[in-house]
Amino acid sequence: MSNNFKITLLIFTFVFSFYNSFAQTDKTEKLPLASILKTIETRFSIRFTYADIAVKDKNLIAPSQDLSFNETLTYLEIKTGLDFKIINSRFVAIVKSTSGNKPVEQLEVVYLNSYLTSGLEKSKTGEIVLKPKQFGILPGLIEPDVLQTIQALPGVLSIDESVSNLNIRGGTHDQNLILWDGIKMYQSGHFFGMISAFNPYLTKEVIVSKNGTSAIYGDGVSSTIDMRLDNTINKKNTFGAGIDLIQADAFAKLKLKDNLEFQIAGRRSITDAIETPTYNRYFDRIFQNTDSHSNQSNTSNESFYFYDVSAKLLYDLSKKDKIRLSFTSIFNALDYLENTANTSRKSNITQGNIASGISYNRQWDKTLSTNLKVQFSNYNLNATNFDIANNQELIQKNEVLDNSIIFKTLIDFNDRFNWLIGYQYNEVGITNLEDINNPAFRSNIKRVVETHATFSEVNFSSENKNTHLKIGARSNYYKPFNLLFVEPRLSINQRFLDHFKVEFLAEFKSQATSQVIDRQNDFLGIEKRRWVLANNTTFPIIRSTQTSLGLHYNKNNLLISAEIFSKKVEGITTRSQGFQNQFQSINAIGQYNTKGFDFLINKQFANMSTWLSYSFSNNEYNFPTLNNAQDFSNNTNLVHAITFAKTYTIKNLKLALGVNWRSGRPITTPNSETPVFDDTINYNTPNSSNLSDYFRTDFSSTYSFYLAKKVKAKVGISIWNLLNRKNILNTYYILNPDDSISKIENESLGFTPNINFRVAF
Repeated sequence: MSNNFKITLLIFTFVFSFYNSFAQTDKTEKLPLASILKTIETRFSIRFTYADIAVKDKNLIAPSQDLSFNETLTYLEIKTGLDFKIINSRFVAIVKSTSGNKPVEQLEVVYLNSYLTSGLEKSKTGEIVLKPKQFGILPGLIEPDVLQTIQALPGVLSIDESVSNLNIRGGTHDQNLILWDGIKMYQSGHFFGMISAFNPYLTKEVIVSKNGTSAIYGDGVSSTIDMRLDNTINKKNTFGAGIDLIQADAFAKLKLKDNLEFQIAGRRSITDAIETPTYNRYFDRIFQNTDSHSNQSNTSNESFYFYDVSAKLLYDLSKKDKIRLSFTSIFNALDYLENTANTSRKSNITQGNIASGISYNRQWDKTLSTNLKVQFSNYNLNATNFDIANNQELIQKNEVLDNSIIFKTLIDFNDRFNWLIGYQYNEVGITNLEDINNPAFRSNIKRVVETHATFSEVNFSSENKNTHLKIGARSNYYKPFNLLFVEPRLSINQRFLDHFKVEFLAEFKSQATSQVIDRQNDFLGIEKRRWVLANNTTFPIIRSTQTSLGLHYNKNNLLISAEIFSKKVEGITTRSQGFQNQFQSINAIGQYNTKGFDFLINKQFANMSTWLSYSFSNNEYNFPTLNNAQDFSNNTNLVHAITFAKTYTIKNLKLALGVNWRSGRPITTPNSETPVFDDTINYNTPNSSNLSDYFRTDFSSTYSFYLAKKVKAKVGISIWNLLNRKNILNTYYILNPDDSISKIENESLGFTPNINFRVAF
């Protein structure tokens, strides 16, 4: 047993055994719900509105006085099965849970109100729902970073600790459809992948689908991550601001009139004004083995910063007519100087994504509504790299322009049955430019793909709420290639024996965009991936087929979940997989097949949550023209992954500690007997070796208090890699001019602290 593992066990034993003793004494007699509600009304100065029959004959243990207002409501929802809907700062409505979908951008019925931590929920049709405003705490996180938070879910990993490289059930990051208020985003990270690029304080909820995706969505053969902003006008103005060791942010939701609201949020790094320990850890992690570090002896006046700004206008023309306008801009920039005795040249890289959309919704009557959206997304990645020694200037550019129109019609026959139909048009153009002065070379490639899609979907719930069915299909016609794909989608959920649920999910998907790596030092070696479009020859349309079968048990705040899945993705290329072995310069077409098992056990108390998750997967490539057409391990094949974590709340103090362990990723090593042959590295069988196991312990804590009567504050501290474990994320080899071989290792983040301070009013 390693010293790191022993120390971690000691930390868990010391910290949480103490808290457990409090948890065991929290039990009291059950009281009528009506009596409990009166106590809560007095404590929080609110009023509950409800029909007497809704709370009749409901008895439960009163929630702990240590719980916050939102946590108290979550506790009551779990214990009673009722819905507690916040009307405004004064009133909360209590209604019986219903399975009927509401028109326009609705959520599926919630199956589990608190999943791992507050603010994470599981729907009855298999999606995970993240609500940043109600977010509790997770190990290593003090803010609800969307793309970091979902990595707590079984089957969701990042092979290099980056939010720009999420590997969901073995897929690459470009196989995830990431939507911001319905608009596809082509950039997901700040600091070149260390931080999510999406401000969580305007986001109302995030829907994560790994399988059984709604027919509304195209693209995303691995997953869909749908970030939705508020779509209804709030009752009052709200403001908030915060700062940590990387960034500062602020947001406001301004009710201008009863029918008009403006929401805005902004965030900017502080790293160009002050260097912090967190910044230094991030910088060393991102820029190791890149051009900026290889020229470090000649580099000065390094400058890096990022920002994002988001806004939304909500205008209710009438009770039946609503207009929504959304806008966001994301930007990253790095400049550095390379100096010699006689020359000074500046290299730089910028990356940004601008997106906007307008939607009009009409509620014709109680059963019929329509929605029309027009939106665009524009992504740019630009780099200028000066090589003084060779008198060379390299200019690279990757641009994506995505325009789309979506029309949907929703028919609510009753509260248990609805039908959604619609049409989507997409035009995507991608440009790749490369310009070298010495020797002179210029390449400028632009492709455009138009897609016409129709979709239809039926949602049904049985009268006893035990059966839920979502069945649909999407047709995608790729105009340049005259290709039509019909993609059925299915989600079946059946509850039995009161506390068990069986779930079957299946889907077909396709996408025309992907990311490739031409050379490992492209774009200064920092953001090596560039977007490309299918051409139906060297870059086919990527297609996936996935099925899964799950069994879930939920009783007395104990969740046990097990799911087996099978996934096949065709049309991938070697250039999209990031090979750094004998296949690095080869462009071949193939597929990968993943079979796996996800398991989770989660026990929640009034003020504590603990969970253990385990994922097993066998993920293999098949390229007919490579490796003698024999299967070999996928670059993202992490066979085993385990997470163990615990969170605890003591009044306004929240604590979280967690351990992440997983198998080492596959790598290809040089042949030990003949490492070099014909002036190239002579490799062994591809991905036949593995790195050492990955092990990381994280800690976080937040404390909330009031600065004034209506001004709430929160301070937090997090430590990523508490034990400062050295983890190797990747190993590859390069051939030197003297025919010797150098081994290059990319290390994970070491001990990385962060602190923050927030206010809200």
